[in-house]
Amino acid sequence: MKTEWRVFSIVAGFLLLVAGVYAAWTSAESGRVEWVGTTALVLSFGLCGMCGGFFWFVSRRIDPRPEDRPDAEISEGAGEVGFFSPGSYWPFGLAIAATIAAAGLAFWQLWLVVAGLVAVVFAACGLLFEYYSGTRRTAEH
Repeated sequence: MKTEWRVFSIVAGFLLLVAGVYAAWTSAESGRVEWVGTTALVLSFGLCGMCGGFFWFVSRRIDPRPEDRPDAEISEGAGEVGFFSPGSYWPFGLAIAATIAAAGLAFWQLWLVVAGLVAVVFAACGLLFEYYSGTRRTAEH
């Protein structure tokens, strides 16, 4: 996790620096700060800073992984990474539901936003519980 928090912290610092330069540059060029770009850069700094802070917080509480140690061998990182679904239609349904909600937000149709968000919740639950119900249910559940 040390590598991750360092990368995110470096990117966050860069974004904060660029936000300051961008605000000063647009202020000097047009006489006023261009707030949309400045706000986007500051919010991007905040997002990267939160990710970096989370990874820093976690890296202090777990043992160093092979990726974090310079003396580690490649074979130390071998093994099971996790379970990945071989074929699922739920991510497609989730994307369609999010698209419906975003289209409702773009056209400011509240009924479409609500319908899209209900569909997002339904698709997220379907994705989450895919292996706990139906034909893919495993024996131990």
